[in-house]
Amino acid sequence: MCRNIRVLHNFEPPATQDEVHAAAVQYVRKVSGSAKPSAANQEAFDAAVEAVAEATRVLLDSLVTSAPPKDREVEAAKAKERAAVRYGTR
Repeated sequence: MCRNIRVLHNFEPPATQDEVHAAAVQYVRKVSGSAKPSAANQEAFDAAVEAVAEATRVLLDSLVTSAPPKDREVEAAKAKERAAVRYGTR
């Protein structure tokens, strides 16, 4: 869906409130088609972000897995390598 939304499940340390909020903002921007809502829509936009963030936190707290937690630095290095291959900078 939106490339800027990152996987937040099964990381050590767990996703922070800021990461959950950032993912919620990206989701609401994508769905609404607006990166910056008008003053008339700001309240609805903010309420949607908070609702999505709360739903995301509930989801993340409810998920279970037997896989070992992923390391953020290792996953970031993998993503950087994939991007280098994709964009031919490697």
